[in-house]
Amino acid sequence: MQKFITLIISFLMFFILCVSFIVAAEDVEIALEAELASKIQKPMVIALPIDAKDAGGVETDEPSGGKYVWAPGPPVTGGGGSGFMEFKVDIPQDDTYAIWGRVIAWDGNSDSFWVTWMPADPEENPQQTDNVEFRWGVAGGGTWHWDRINHWLDGGTFDREWELEKGESILKIWTREDATMLDCLFITNNLAANEGGANVRLPEDDEREEQEGNIAVEPLEKISTTWGSIKNQY
Repeated sequence: MQKFITLIISFLMFFILCVSFIVAAEDVEIALEAELASKIQKPMVIALPIDAKDAGGVETDEPSGGKYVWAPGPPVTGGGGSGFMEFKVDIPQDDTYAIWGRVIAWDGNSDSFWVTWMPADPEENPQQTDNVEFRWGVAGGGTWHWDRINHWLDGGTFDREWELEKGESILKIWTREDATMLDCLFITNNLAANEGGANVRLPEDDEREEQEGNIAVEPLEKISTTWGSIKNQY
């Protein structure tokens, strides 16, 4: 009888632990505005819809918050040897994460970024190493659309996942090709392959306010810059 009672108690304790784990492992949703990145390094700049037309492309449809980030240029130039956006992301729990980006990619010369997320990724500059593990092949399209960040490897394109522990992390979106545009990011531990299944969404007002509160100093690079003003510098 004593053994039976001990077995029942052990089973109940195991069941409680399992339930506690399931409750603790909540869905994580972190939505970020590109223009509210903690750091934006030139030639990446904050832009307005008309800037794309001034650069030789087509004026974009309205981005979230009215602005987006890119390295300005006509869609046929390629380029992309410098510049990045940096986001300080507070991870609420140990888990595996995916990232979605709301993007525009006009053509094959304006459809990629580099992406590193430390500490899961090494502290590496992919613009210098050309490491395709960090190459994001952005899905083409001339209007804002969601695309899950991937490995664009020589043998194919595969969705990326990051194992991260609770705490602060540094996400960097690096220029690879001029004219590739980023409006928003959505980070989640929901690894569904489609945006509906992953509950992808735009940032809400409280999330924008939190991002703004994390910007201690408004750097010069973050001032909205038109393509015309850049051309006038040369």
